Amino acid sequence: MSSQKSGLKKEGESPSIVWLRRDLRLDDNPALAAAIQRGAPVVPVFILDPREEIGGASRWWLHGSLSALSESLGRLGAPLILRRGAPQDVLHALAGELGAGAVFWNRIYEPQAIARDKALKASFRENGIEVRSFNASLLAEPREVKTGSGDPYKVFTPFWRALSQVPFDIPLPAPGKLAGVGDVATENLAGWNLLPAKPDWAAGLRETWTPGEAGARSRFEAFVERAMDDYPLARDLPDREGTSRLSPHLHWGEISPRRIWHGVRHAQGGGGAAGDAFLRELAWRDFACHLLYHWPEIETENWKREFDAFPWARNDAAFDAWSKGLTGYPIVDAGMRQLWQTGWMHNRVRMIAASFLIKHLLIDWREGAAWFEDTLVDADLAVNRSSWQWVAGSGADAAPYFRIFNPVLQGEKFDDGGDYVRAFVPELAKLDTKYIHKPWEAPRPVLEKAGIVLGETYPAPIVDHRQARERALAAWREIRSG
Repeated sequence: MSSQKSGLKKEGESPSIVWLRRDLRLDDNPALAAAIQRGAPVVPVFILDPREEIGGASRWWLHGSLSALSESLGRLGAPLILRRGAPQDVLHALAGELGAGAVFWNRIYEPQAIARDKALKASFRENGIEVRSFNASLLAEPREVKTGSGDPYKVFTPFWRALSQVPFDIPLPAPGKLAGVGDVATENLAGWNLLPAKPDWAAGLRETWTPGEAGARSRFEAFVERAMDDYPLARDLPDREGTSRLSPHLHWGEISPRRIWHGVRHAQGGGGAAGDAFLRELAWRDFACHLLYHWPEIETENWKREFDAFPWARNDAAFDAWSKGLTGYPIVDAGMRQLWQTGWMHNRVRMIAASFLIKHLLIDWREGAAWFEDTLVDADLAVNRSSWQWVAGSGADAAPYFRIFNPVLQGEKFDDGGDYVRAFVPELAKLDTKYIHKPWEAPRPVLEKAGIVLGETYPAPIVDHRQARERALAAWREIRSG
């Protein structure tokens, strides 16, 4: 634990604590703005709760994001304070140390966070400390978007129509300077051991991402300038830079959805089909959070309870093959390897890979969701859980279970030249495009020319598509008739 100096507190002033969480930015940060408006010195703090499970890829990202934010806050005059422990204990202790008069934070809409934050607010108010929270992560809060009868939405399209009519606030500007306090004990970020060491598996993440607010802004600007006009078509093609790749920056709050919304609208002169298509996807984040907020049980339970009787298989060998990208289906394997190498997977391929696990292998969607949460840099609880349930057919507004992706046809449709597969499954790089998504159909001379020995250099399919499809449909009919 060390101390940082940032200008002494004026006599009689009670500092404002800003508890930063998934809002690791200066721009459009309502909690930070409220603390500045209060007029007292500002103490930004990030708390690492050892009880909170954070996946390996997310831990890597968090280190980079905190490092960038710490540098930015230090330049403005209010260094970031790092503490470890239960947030309620750390915040009360810090408020006591500083004689703080206010605590501000931006809301997280996950069940455990809501319960904890509600209790924290009550305890601070009992001690005469001002406490306020704000929306910084969504376009509109879950309780603000309702049907005509006042109920929460269960279907995305009407939710999107209602959300798009909400007049979102103009984003708040980043502060030019901050008044901090002196000699506040802080922990060392390196001592948190968020980065992988032995082994260091993060080389692909470092090559792919720049965590932090500046990285988020740069990626957004590049998307608007180079890719947004082609987004409606290019977003489904994994071999192209056709998506924004803003999801991890949004998850960690390095850029606000309001900033994105207004930026897209401004770039398109107030409207446009390409911008609308992108903003519709942005709104899916809000819808996922809306579902988790109103039905918190979807984190671990099927939305459609008939799926409670689904005959899931327990197959550790099959799950291991899927997680390592060794299923024998190239589009699935490319996606799973992209995930491992970069901490991210193209959204179209996420659906294909998730469908394969659930419907070809009959493995419980919760196992896939847990793997994604460990390996994704954008491991958002609401989006991840609702998306897996969507693919499984067990969720709100879900794809029907009997919609079973054929991984060969999906590969041929969305990676018709095989460039995506070649990038992440290099052992197939020399294979003729005709067979790139079905190497088991290639004649032996074609395989030999490409240097491929099925079952040795690349696996044969671990399941037959037709048989797996029939097995999945039989399982679905079983619960439907039960």
